[in-house]
Amino acid sequence: MMEIERKFLVKDGWRAEVYASSDIRQGYLCRDARSTVRVRTYGDRAFLTIKGKARPGHFGRFEWEKEISLADADALFSLIPAGSIEKTRHLVRSADGIHTWEIDEFHGANEGLVLAEIELEGEDTPFPRPGWLGEEVTLDPRYYNSYLVANPYRDW
Repeated sequence: MMEIERKFLVKDGWRAEVYASSDIRQGYLCRDARSTVRVRTYGDRAFLTIKGKARPGHFGRFEWEKEISLADADALFSLIPAGSIEKTRHLVRSADGIHTWEIDEFHGANEGLVLAEIELEGEDTPFPRPGWLGEEVTLDPRYYNSYLVANPYRDW
C-alpha cells in the first residue's frame, strides 16, 4: 500500500475548475519520526489512516486507511493532544483526464495556506502542470498536515 503524491503551493486561477468540494477535519493520535496515525472526517465519512515516513528524496510512502464510523471518529478526536486541522478540499480534473488535483484550502490557524496534491502511479509519472500551480513543496516537511497541526501557518 504505497502512496505516491506530489504537493505544490497554489496561485490564483483554479477556482473556476472545481467540480466538487468537501470539508475536512483531521487530527493526529500519533506523530513521530517513523509514522503518523490520523483520524479524519471528510464530508459525512470518517477514516483512520496510518502513514509511514518517505525515504529521503522520494515521494512514495506507506499508507493504510480504513473507513470508520463518525461516532468512532468523534471518540478518537477526544484523544488528540494537539488540536486538529480544518480545511476545504476542492477537486479539479487534470488536463490529461487521468488524474485529479486535490486543492486544500486551510482554515483556522492555517488560514491563507492553499496546497494542491496529485496522486501518481509512480515517482516518475508525468502529469500536466496547470498555470495556477506554484512551487513544489513535496519534500518540505513544513507543509505536512502533521506539522501544521503543531506549527500553524499563521506563526511562520
